[in-house]
Amino acid sequence: MIGTSLSGVTFISVPGTVGKLTGTEYVFGGFEYYMMVIGFFLGYFIVAFVLLPLYYKMNLTSIYTYLGKRFNVEAHKTGSIFFLISRSIGATARLFLVINVLQIFLLDQINVPFWLTTFVILLMIVLYTYEGGVKTIVVTDTLQTTFMLLSLVVCIIFILTQLDMSFTEGYNKIAEYNYTHLMNFDKNSSTYFLKTLIGGMFITIGMTGLDQEMMQKNISVDNLTNSKKNMLTFAVTLLIVNFAFLFLGGLLYLYAMQNGAVYGEGVFGFVNEAGQIDNIMGDDIFPALSLQGIFPGFIAIIFIIGLISALFPSADGALTSLTSSFCVDLLKINDNQKISEKQKKKTRITVHLIFTLIFFLLIMIFKWINDKSIVYLIMNIAGYTYGPLLGLFAFGIFTKRNISIKYTIISVALIAPLVTYLINELFIIYTDYKIGVELIVLNGLLTFIGLWLVSNKKKKRD
Repeated sequence: MIGTSLSGVTFISVPGTVGKLTGTEYVFGGFEYYMMVIGFFLGYFIVAFVLLPLYYKMNLTSIYTYLGKRFNVEAHKTGSIFFLISRSIGATARLFLVINVLQIFLLDQINVPFWLTTFVILLMIVLYTYEGGVKTIVVTDTLQTTFMLLSLVVCIIFILTQLDMSFTEGYNKIAEYNYTHLMNFDKNSSTYFLKTLIGGMFITIGMTGLDQEMMQKNISVDNLTNSKKNMLTFAVTLLIVNFAFLFLGGLLYLYAMQNGAVYGEGVFGFVNEAGQIDNIMGDDIFPALSLQGIFPGFIAIIFIIGLISALFPSADGALTSLTSSFCVDLLKINDNQKISEKQKKKTRITVHLIFTLIFFLLIMIFKWINDKSIVYLIMNIAGYTYGPLLGLFAFGIFTKRNISIKYTIISVALIAPLVTYLINELFIIYTDYKIGVELIVLNGLLTFIGLWLVSNKKKKRD
């Protein structure tokens, strides 16, 4: 679970959030992201004590089966489709970040094209999951996650040693530069602390509690009590690990400044041979220090090991869960007695390869977008794609109303994100208020209201 959650985004993008730009002035974002992490932590309690009991009570294999039993087949398929969209986009954004770092800092120097890098890595992931199976994925993902966390610890120790500081002294030094400020009190800002706290909580409910990939790890635990323990232990672990990544981020900016980094006119970085500043802030700071000779060679190796270790657990799990959900929820191959096991296996392999192709195309799109802070981009996308799932599950759990008109559920689930987008654009144009990660709450609420308007009080027929 930790490996799936702590992808390359956590390894690279979370430390990078400590620094950000405001106009042409360089300022530090500090630990504002940690308010979202605290929101994540609160969200895990809701997942553990509201959603997990429901899933265990109904003995679900696919969590979207609940929607089919609560409403109808259309709801079941709608939930699955939005999971497929959400996980595909989220997983490829994470993949893109790692591939792009390897491309920019290593492979561009030997003229390897980006598309070829992407193709080879995806091929490795496909072979890895196909040859190894689920058991191998569990064992190797655990090993790779261990390497990623060890890389984090080694990098922190190295920088503290170079700066001749203890952990406490390092934190205090970071605090002197205001790198550690936690709360943004500007209500109009997209990172206002209440927005990130509440948004983070609902993002966890959506991206963990309503996500087949994450929940299949929990509902495979032998009983509900142990599953809750698993979820809450995981929640506490993420608090510690995300703090460590943010602490590393502060050290990275501090180390860069003490080794010649300068800032001005909207950039932060080192002066190149042409007398210009090469911007290394955001997602670029950790790779730049590791792979451009600022850190010694052994740290560069540790960085690459950590990066690759962060890549595979999230990528292979995503492809496997997407294949499983598509085959079980949409194709329903497990319920079809007329299909032989050989045909089912062939279908799964075909679907797996199709999703791999989709991953390739989406990574190319992210390369075209080339956003400098993938972590916030992922949260923004999640607001649009997980919002309908949030509204649909909330409507099913907290009301007794039913929906009988055909295509109504899918229509509401499609309209709500569009209305959310329009509202967001209107706020941008006509107000100073910036909608942040609370976007998922707005989207879920609009979905809930839409479902209420098209529902009725009649009980569902058996």
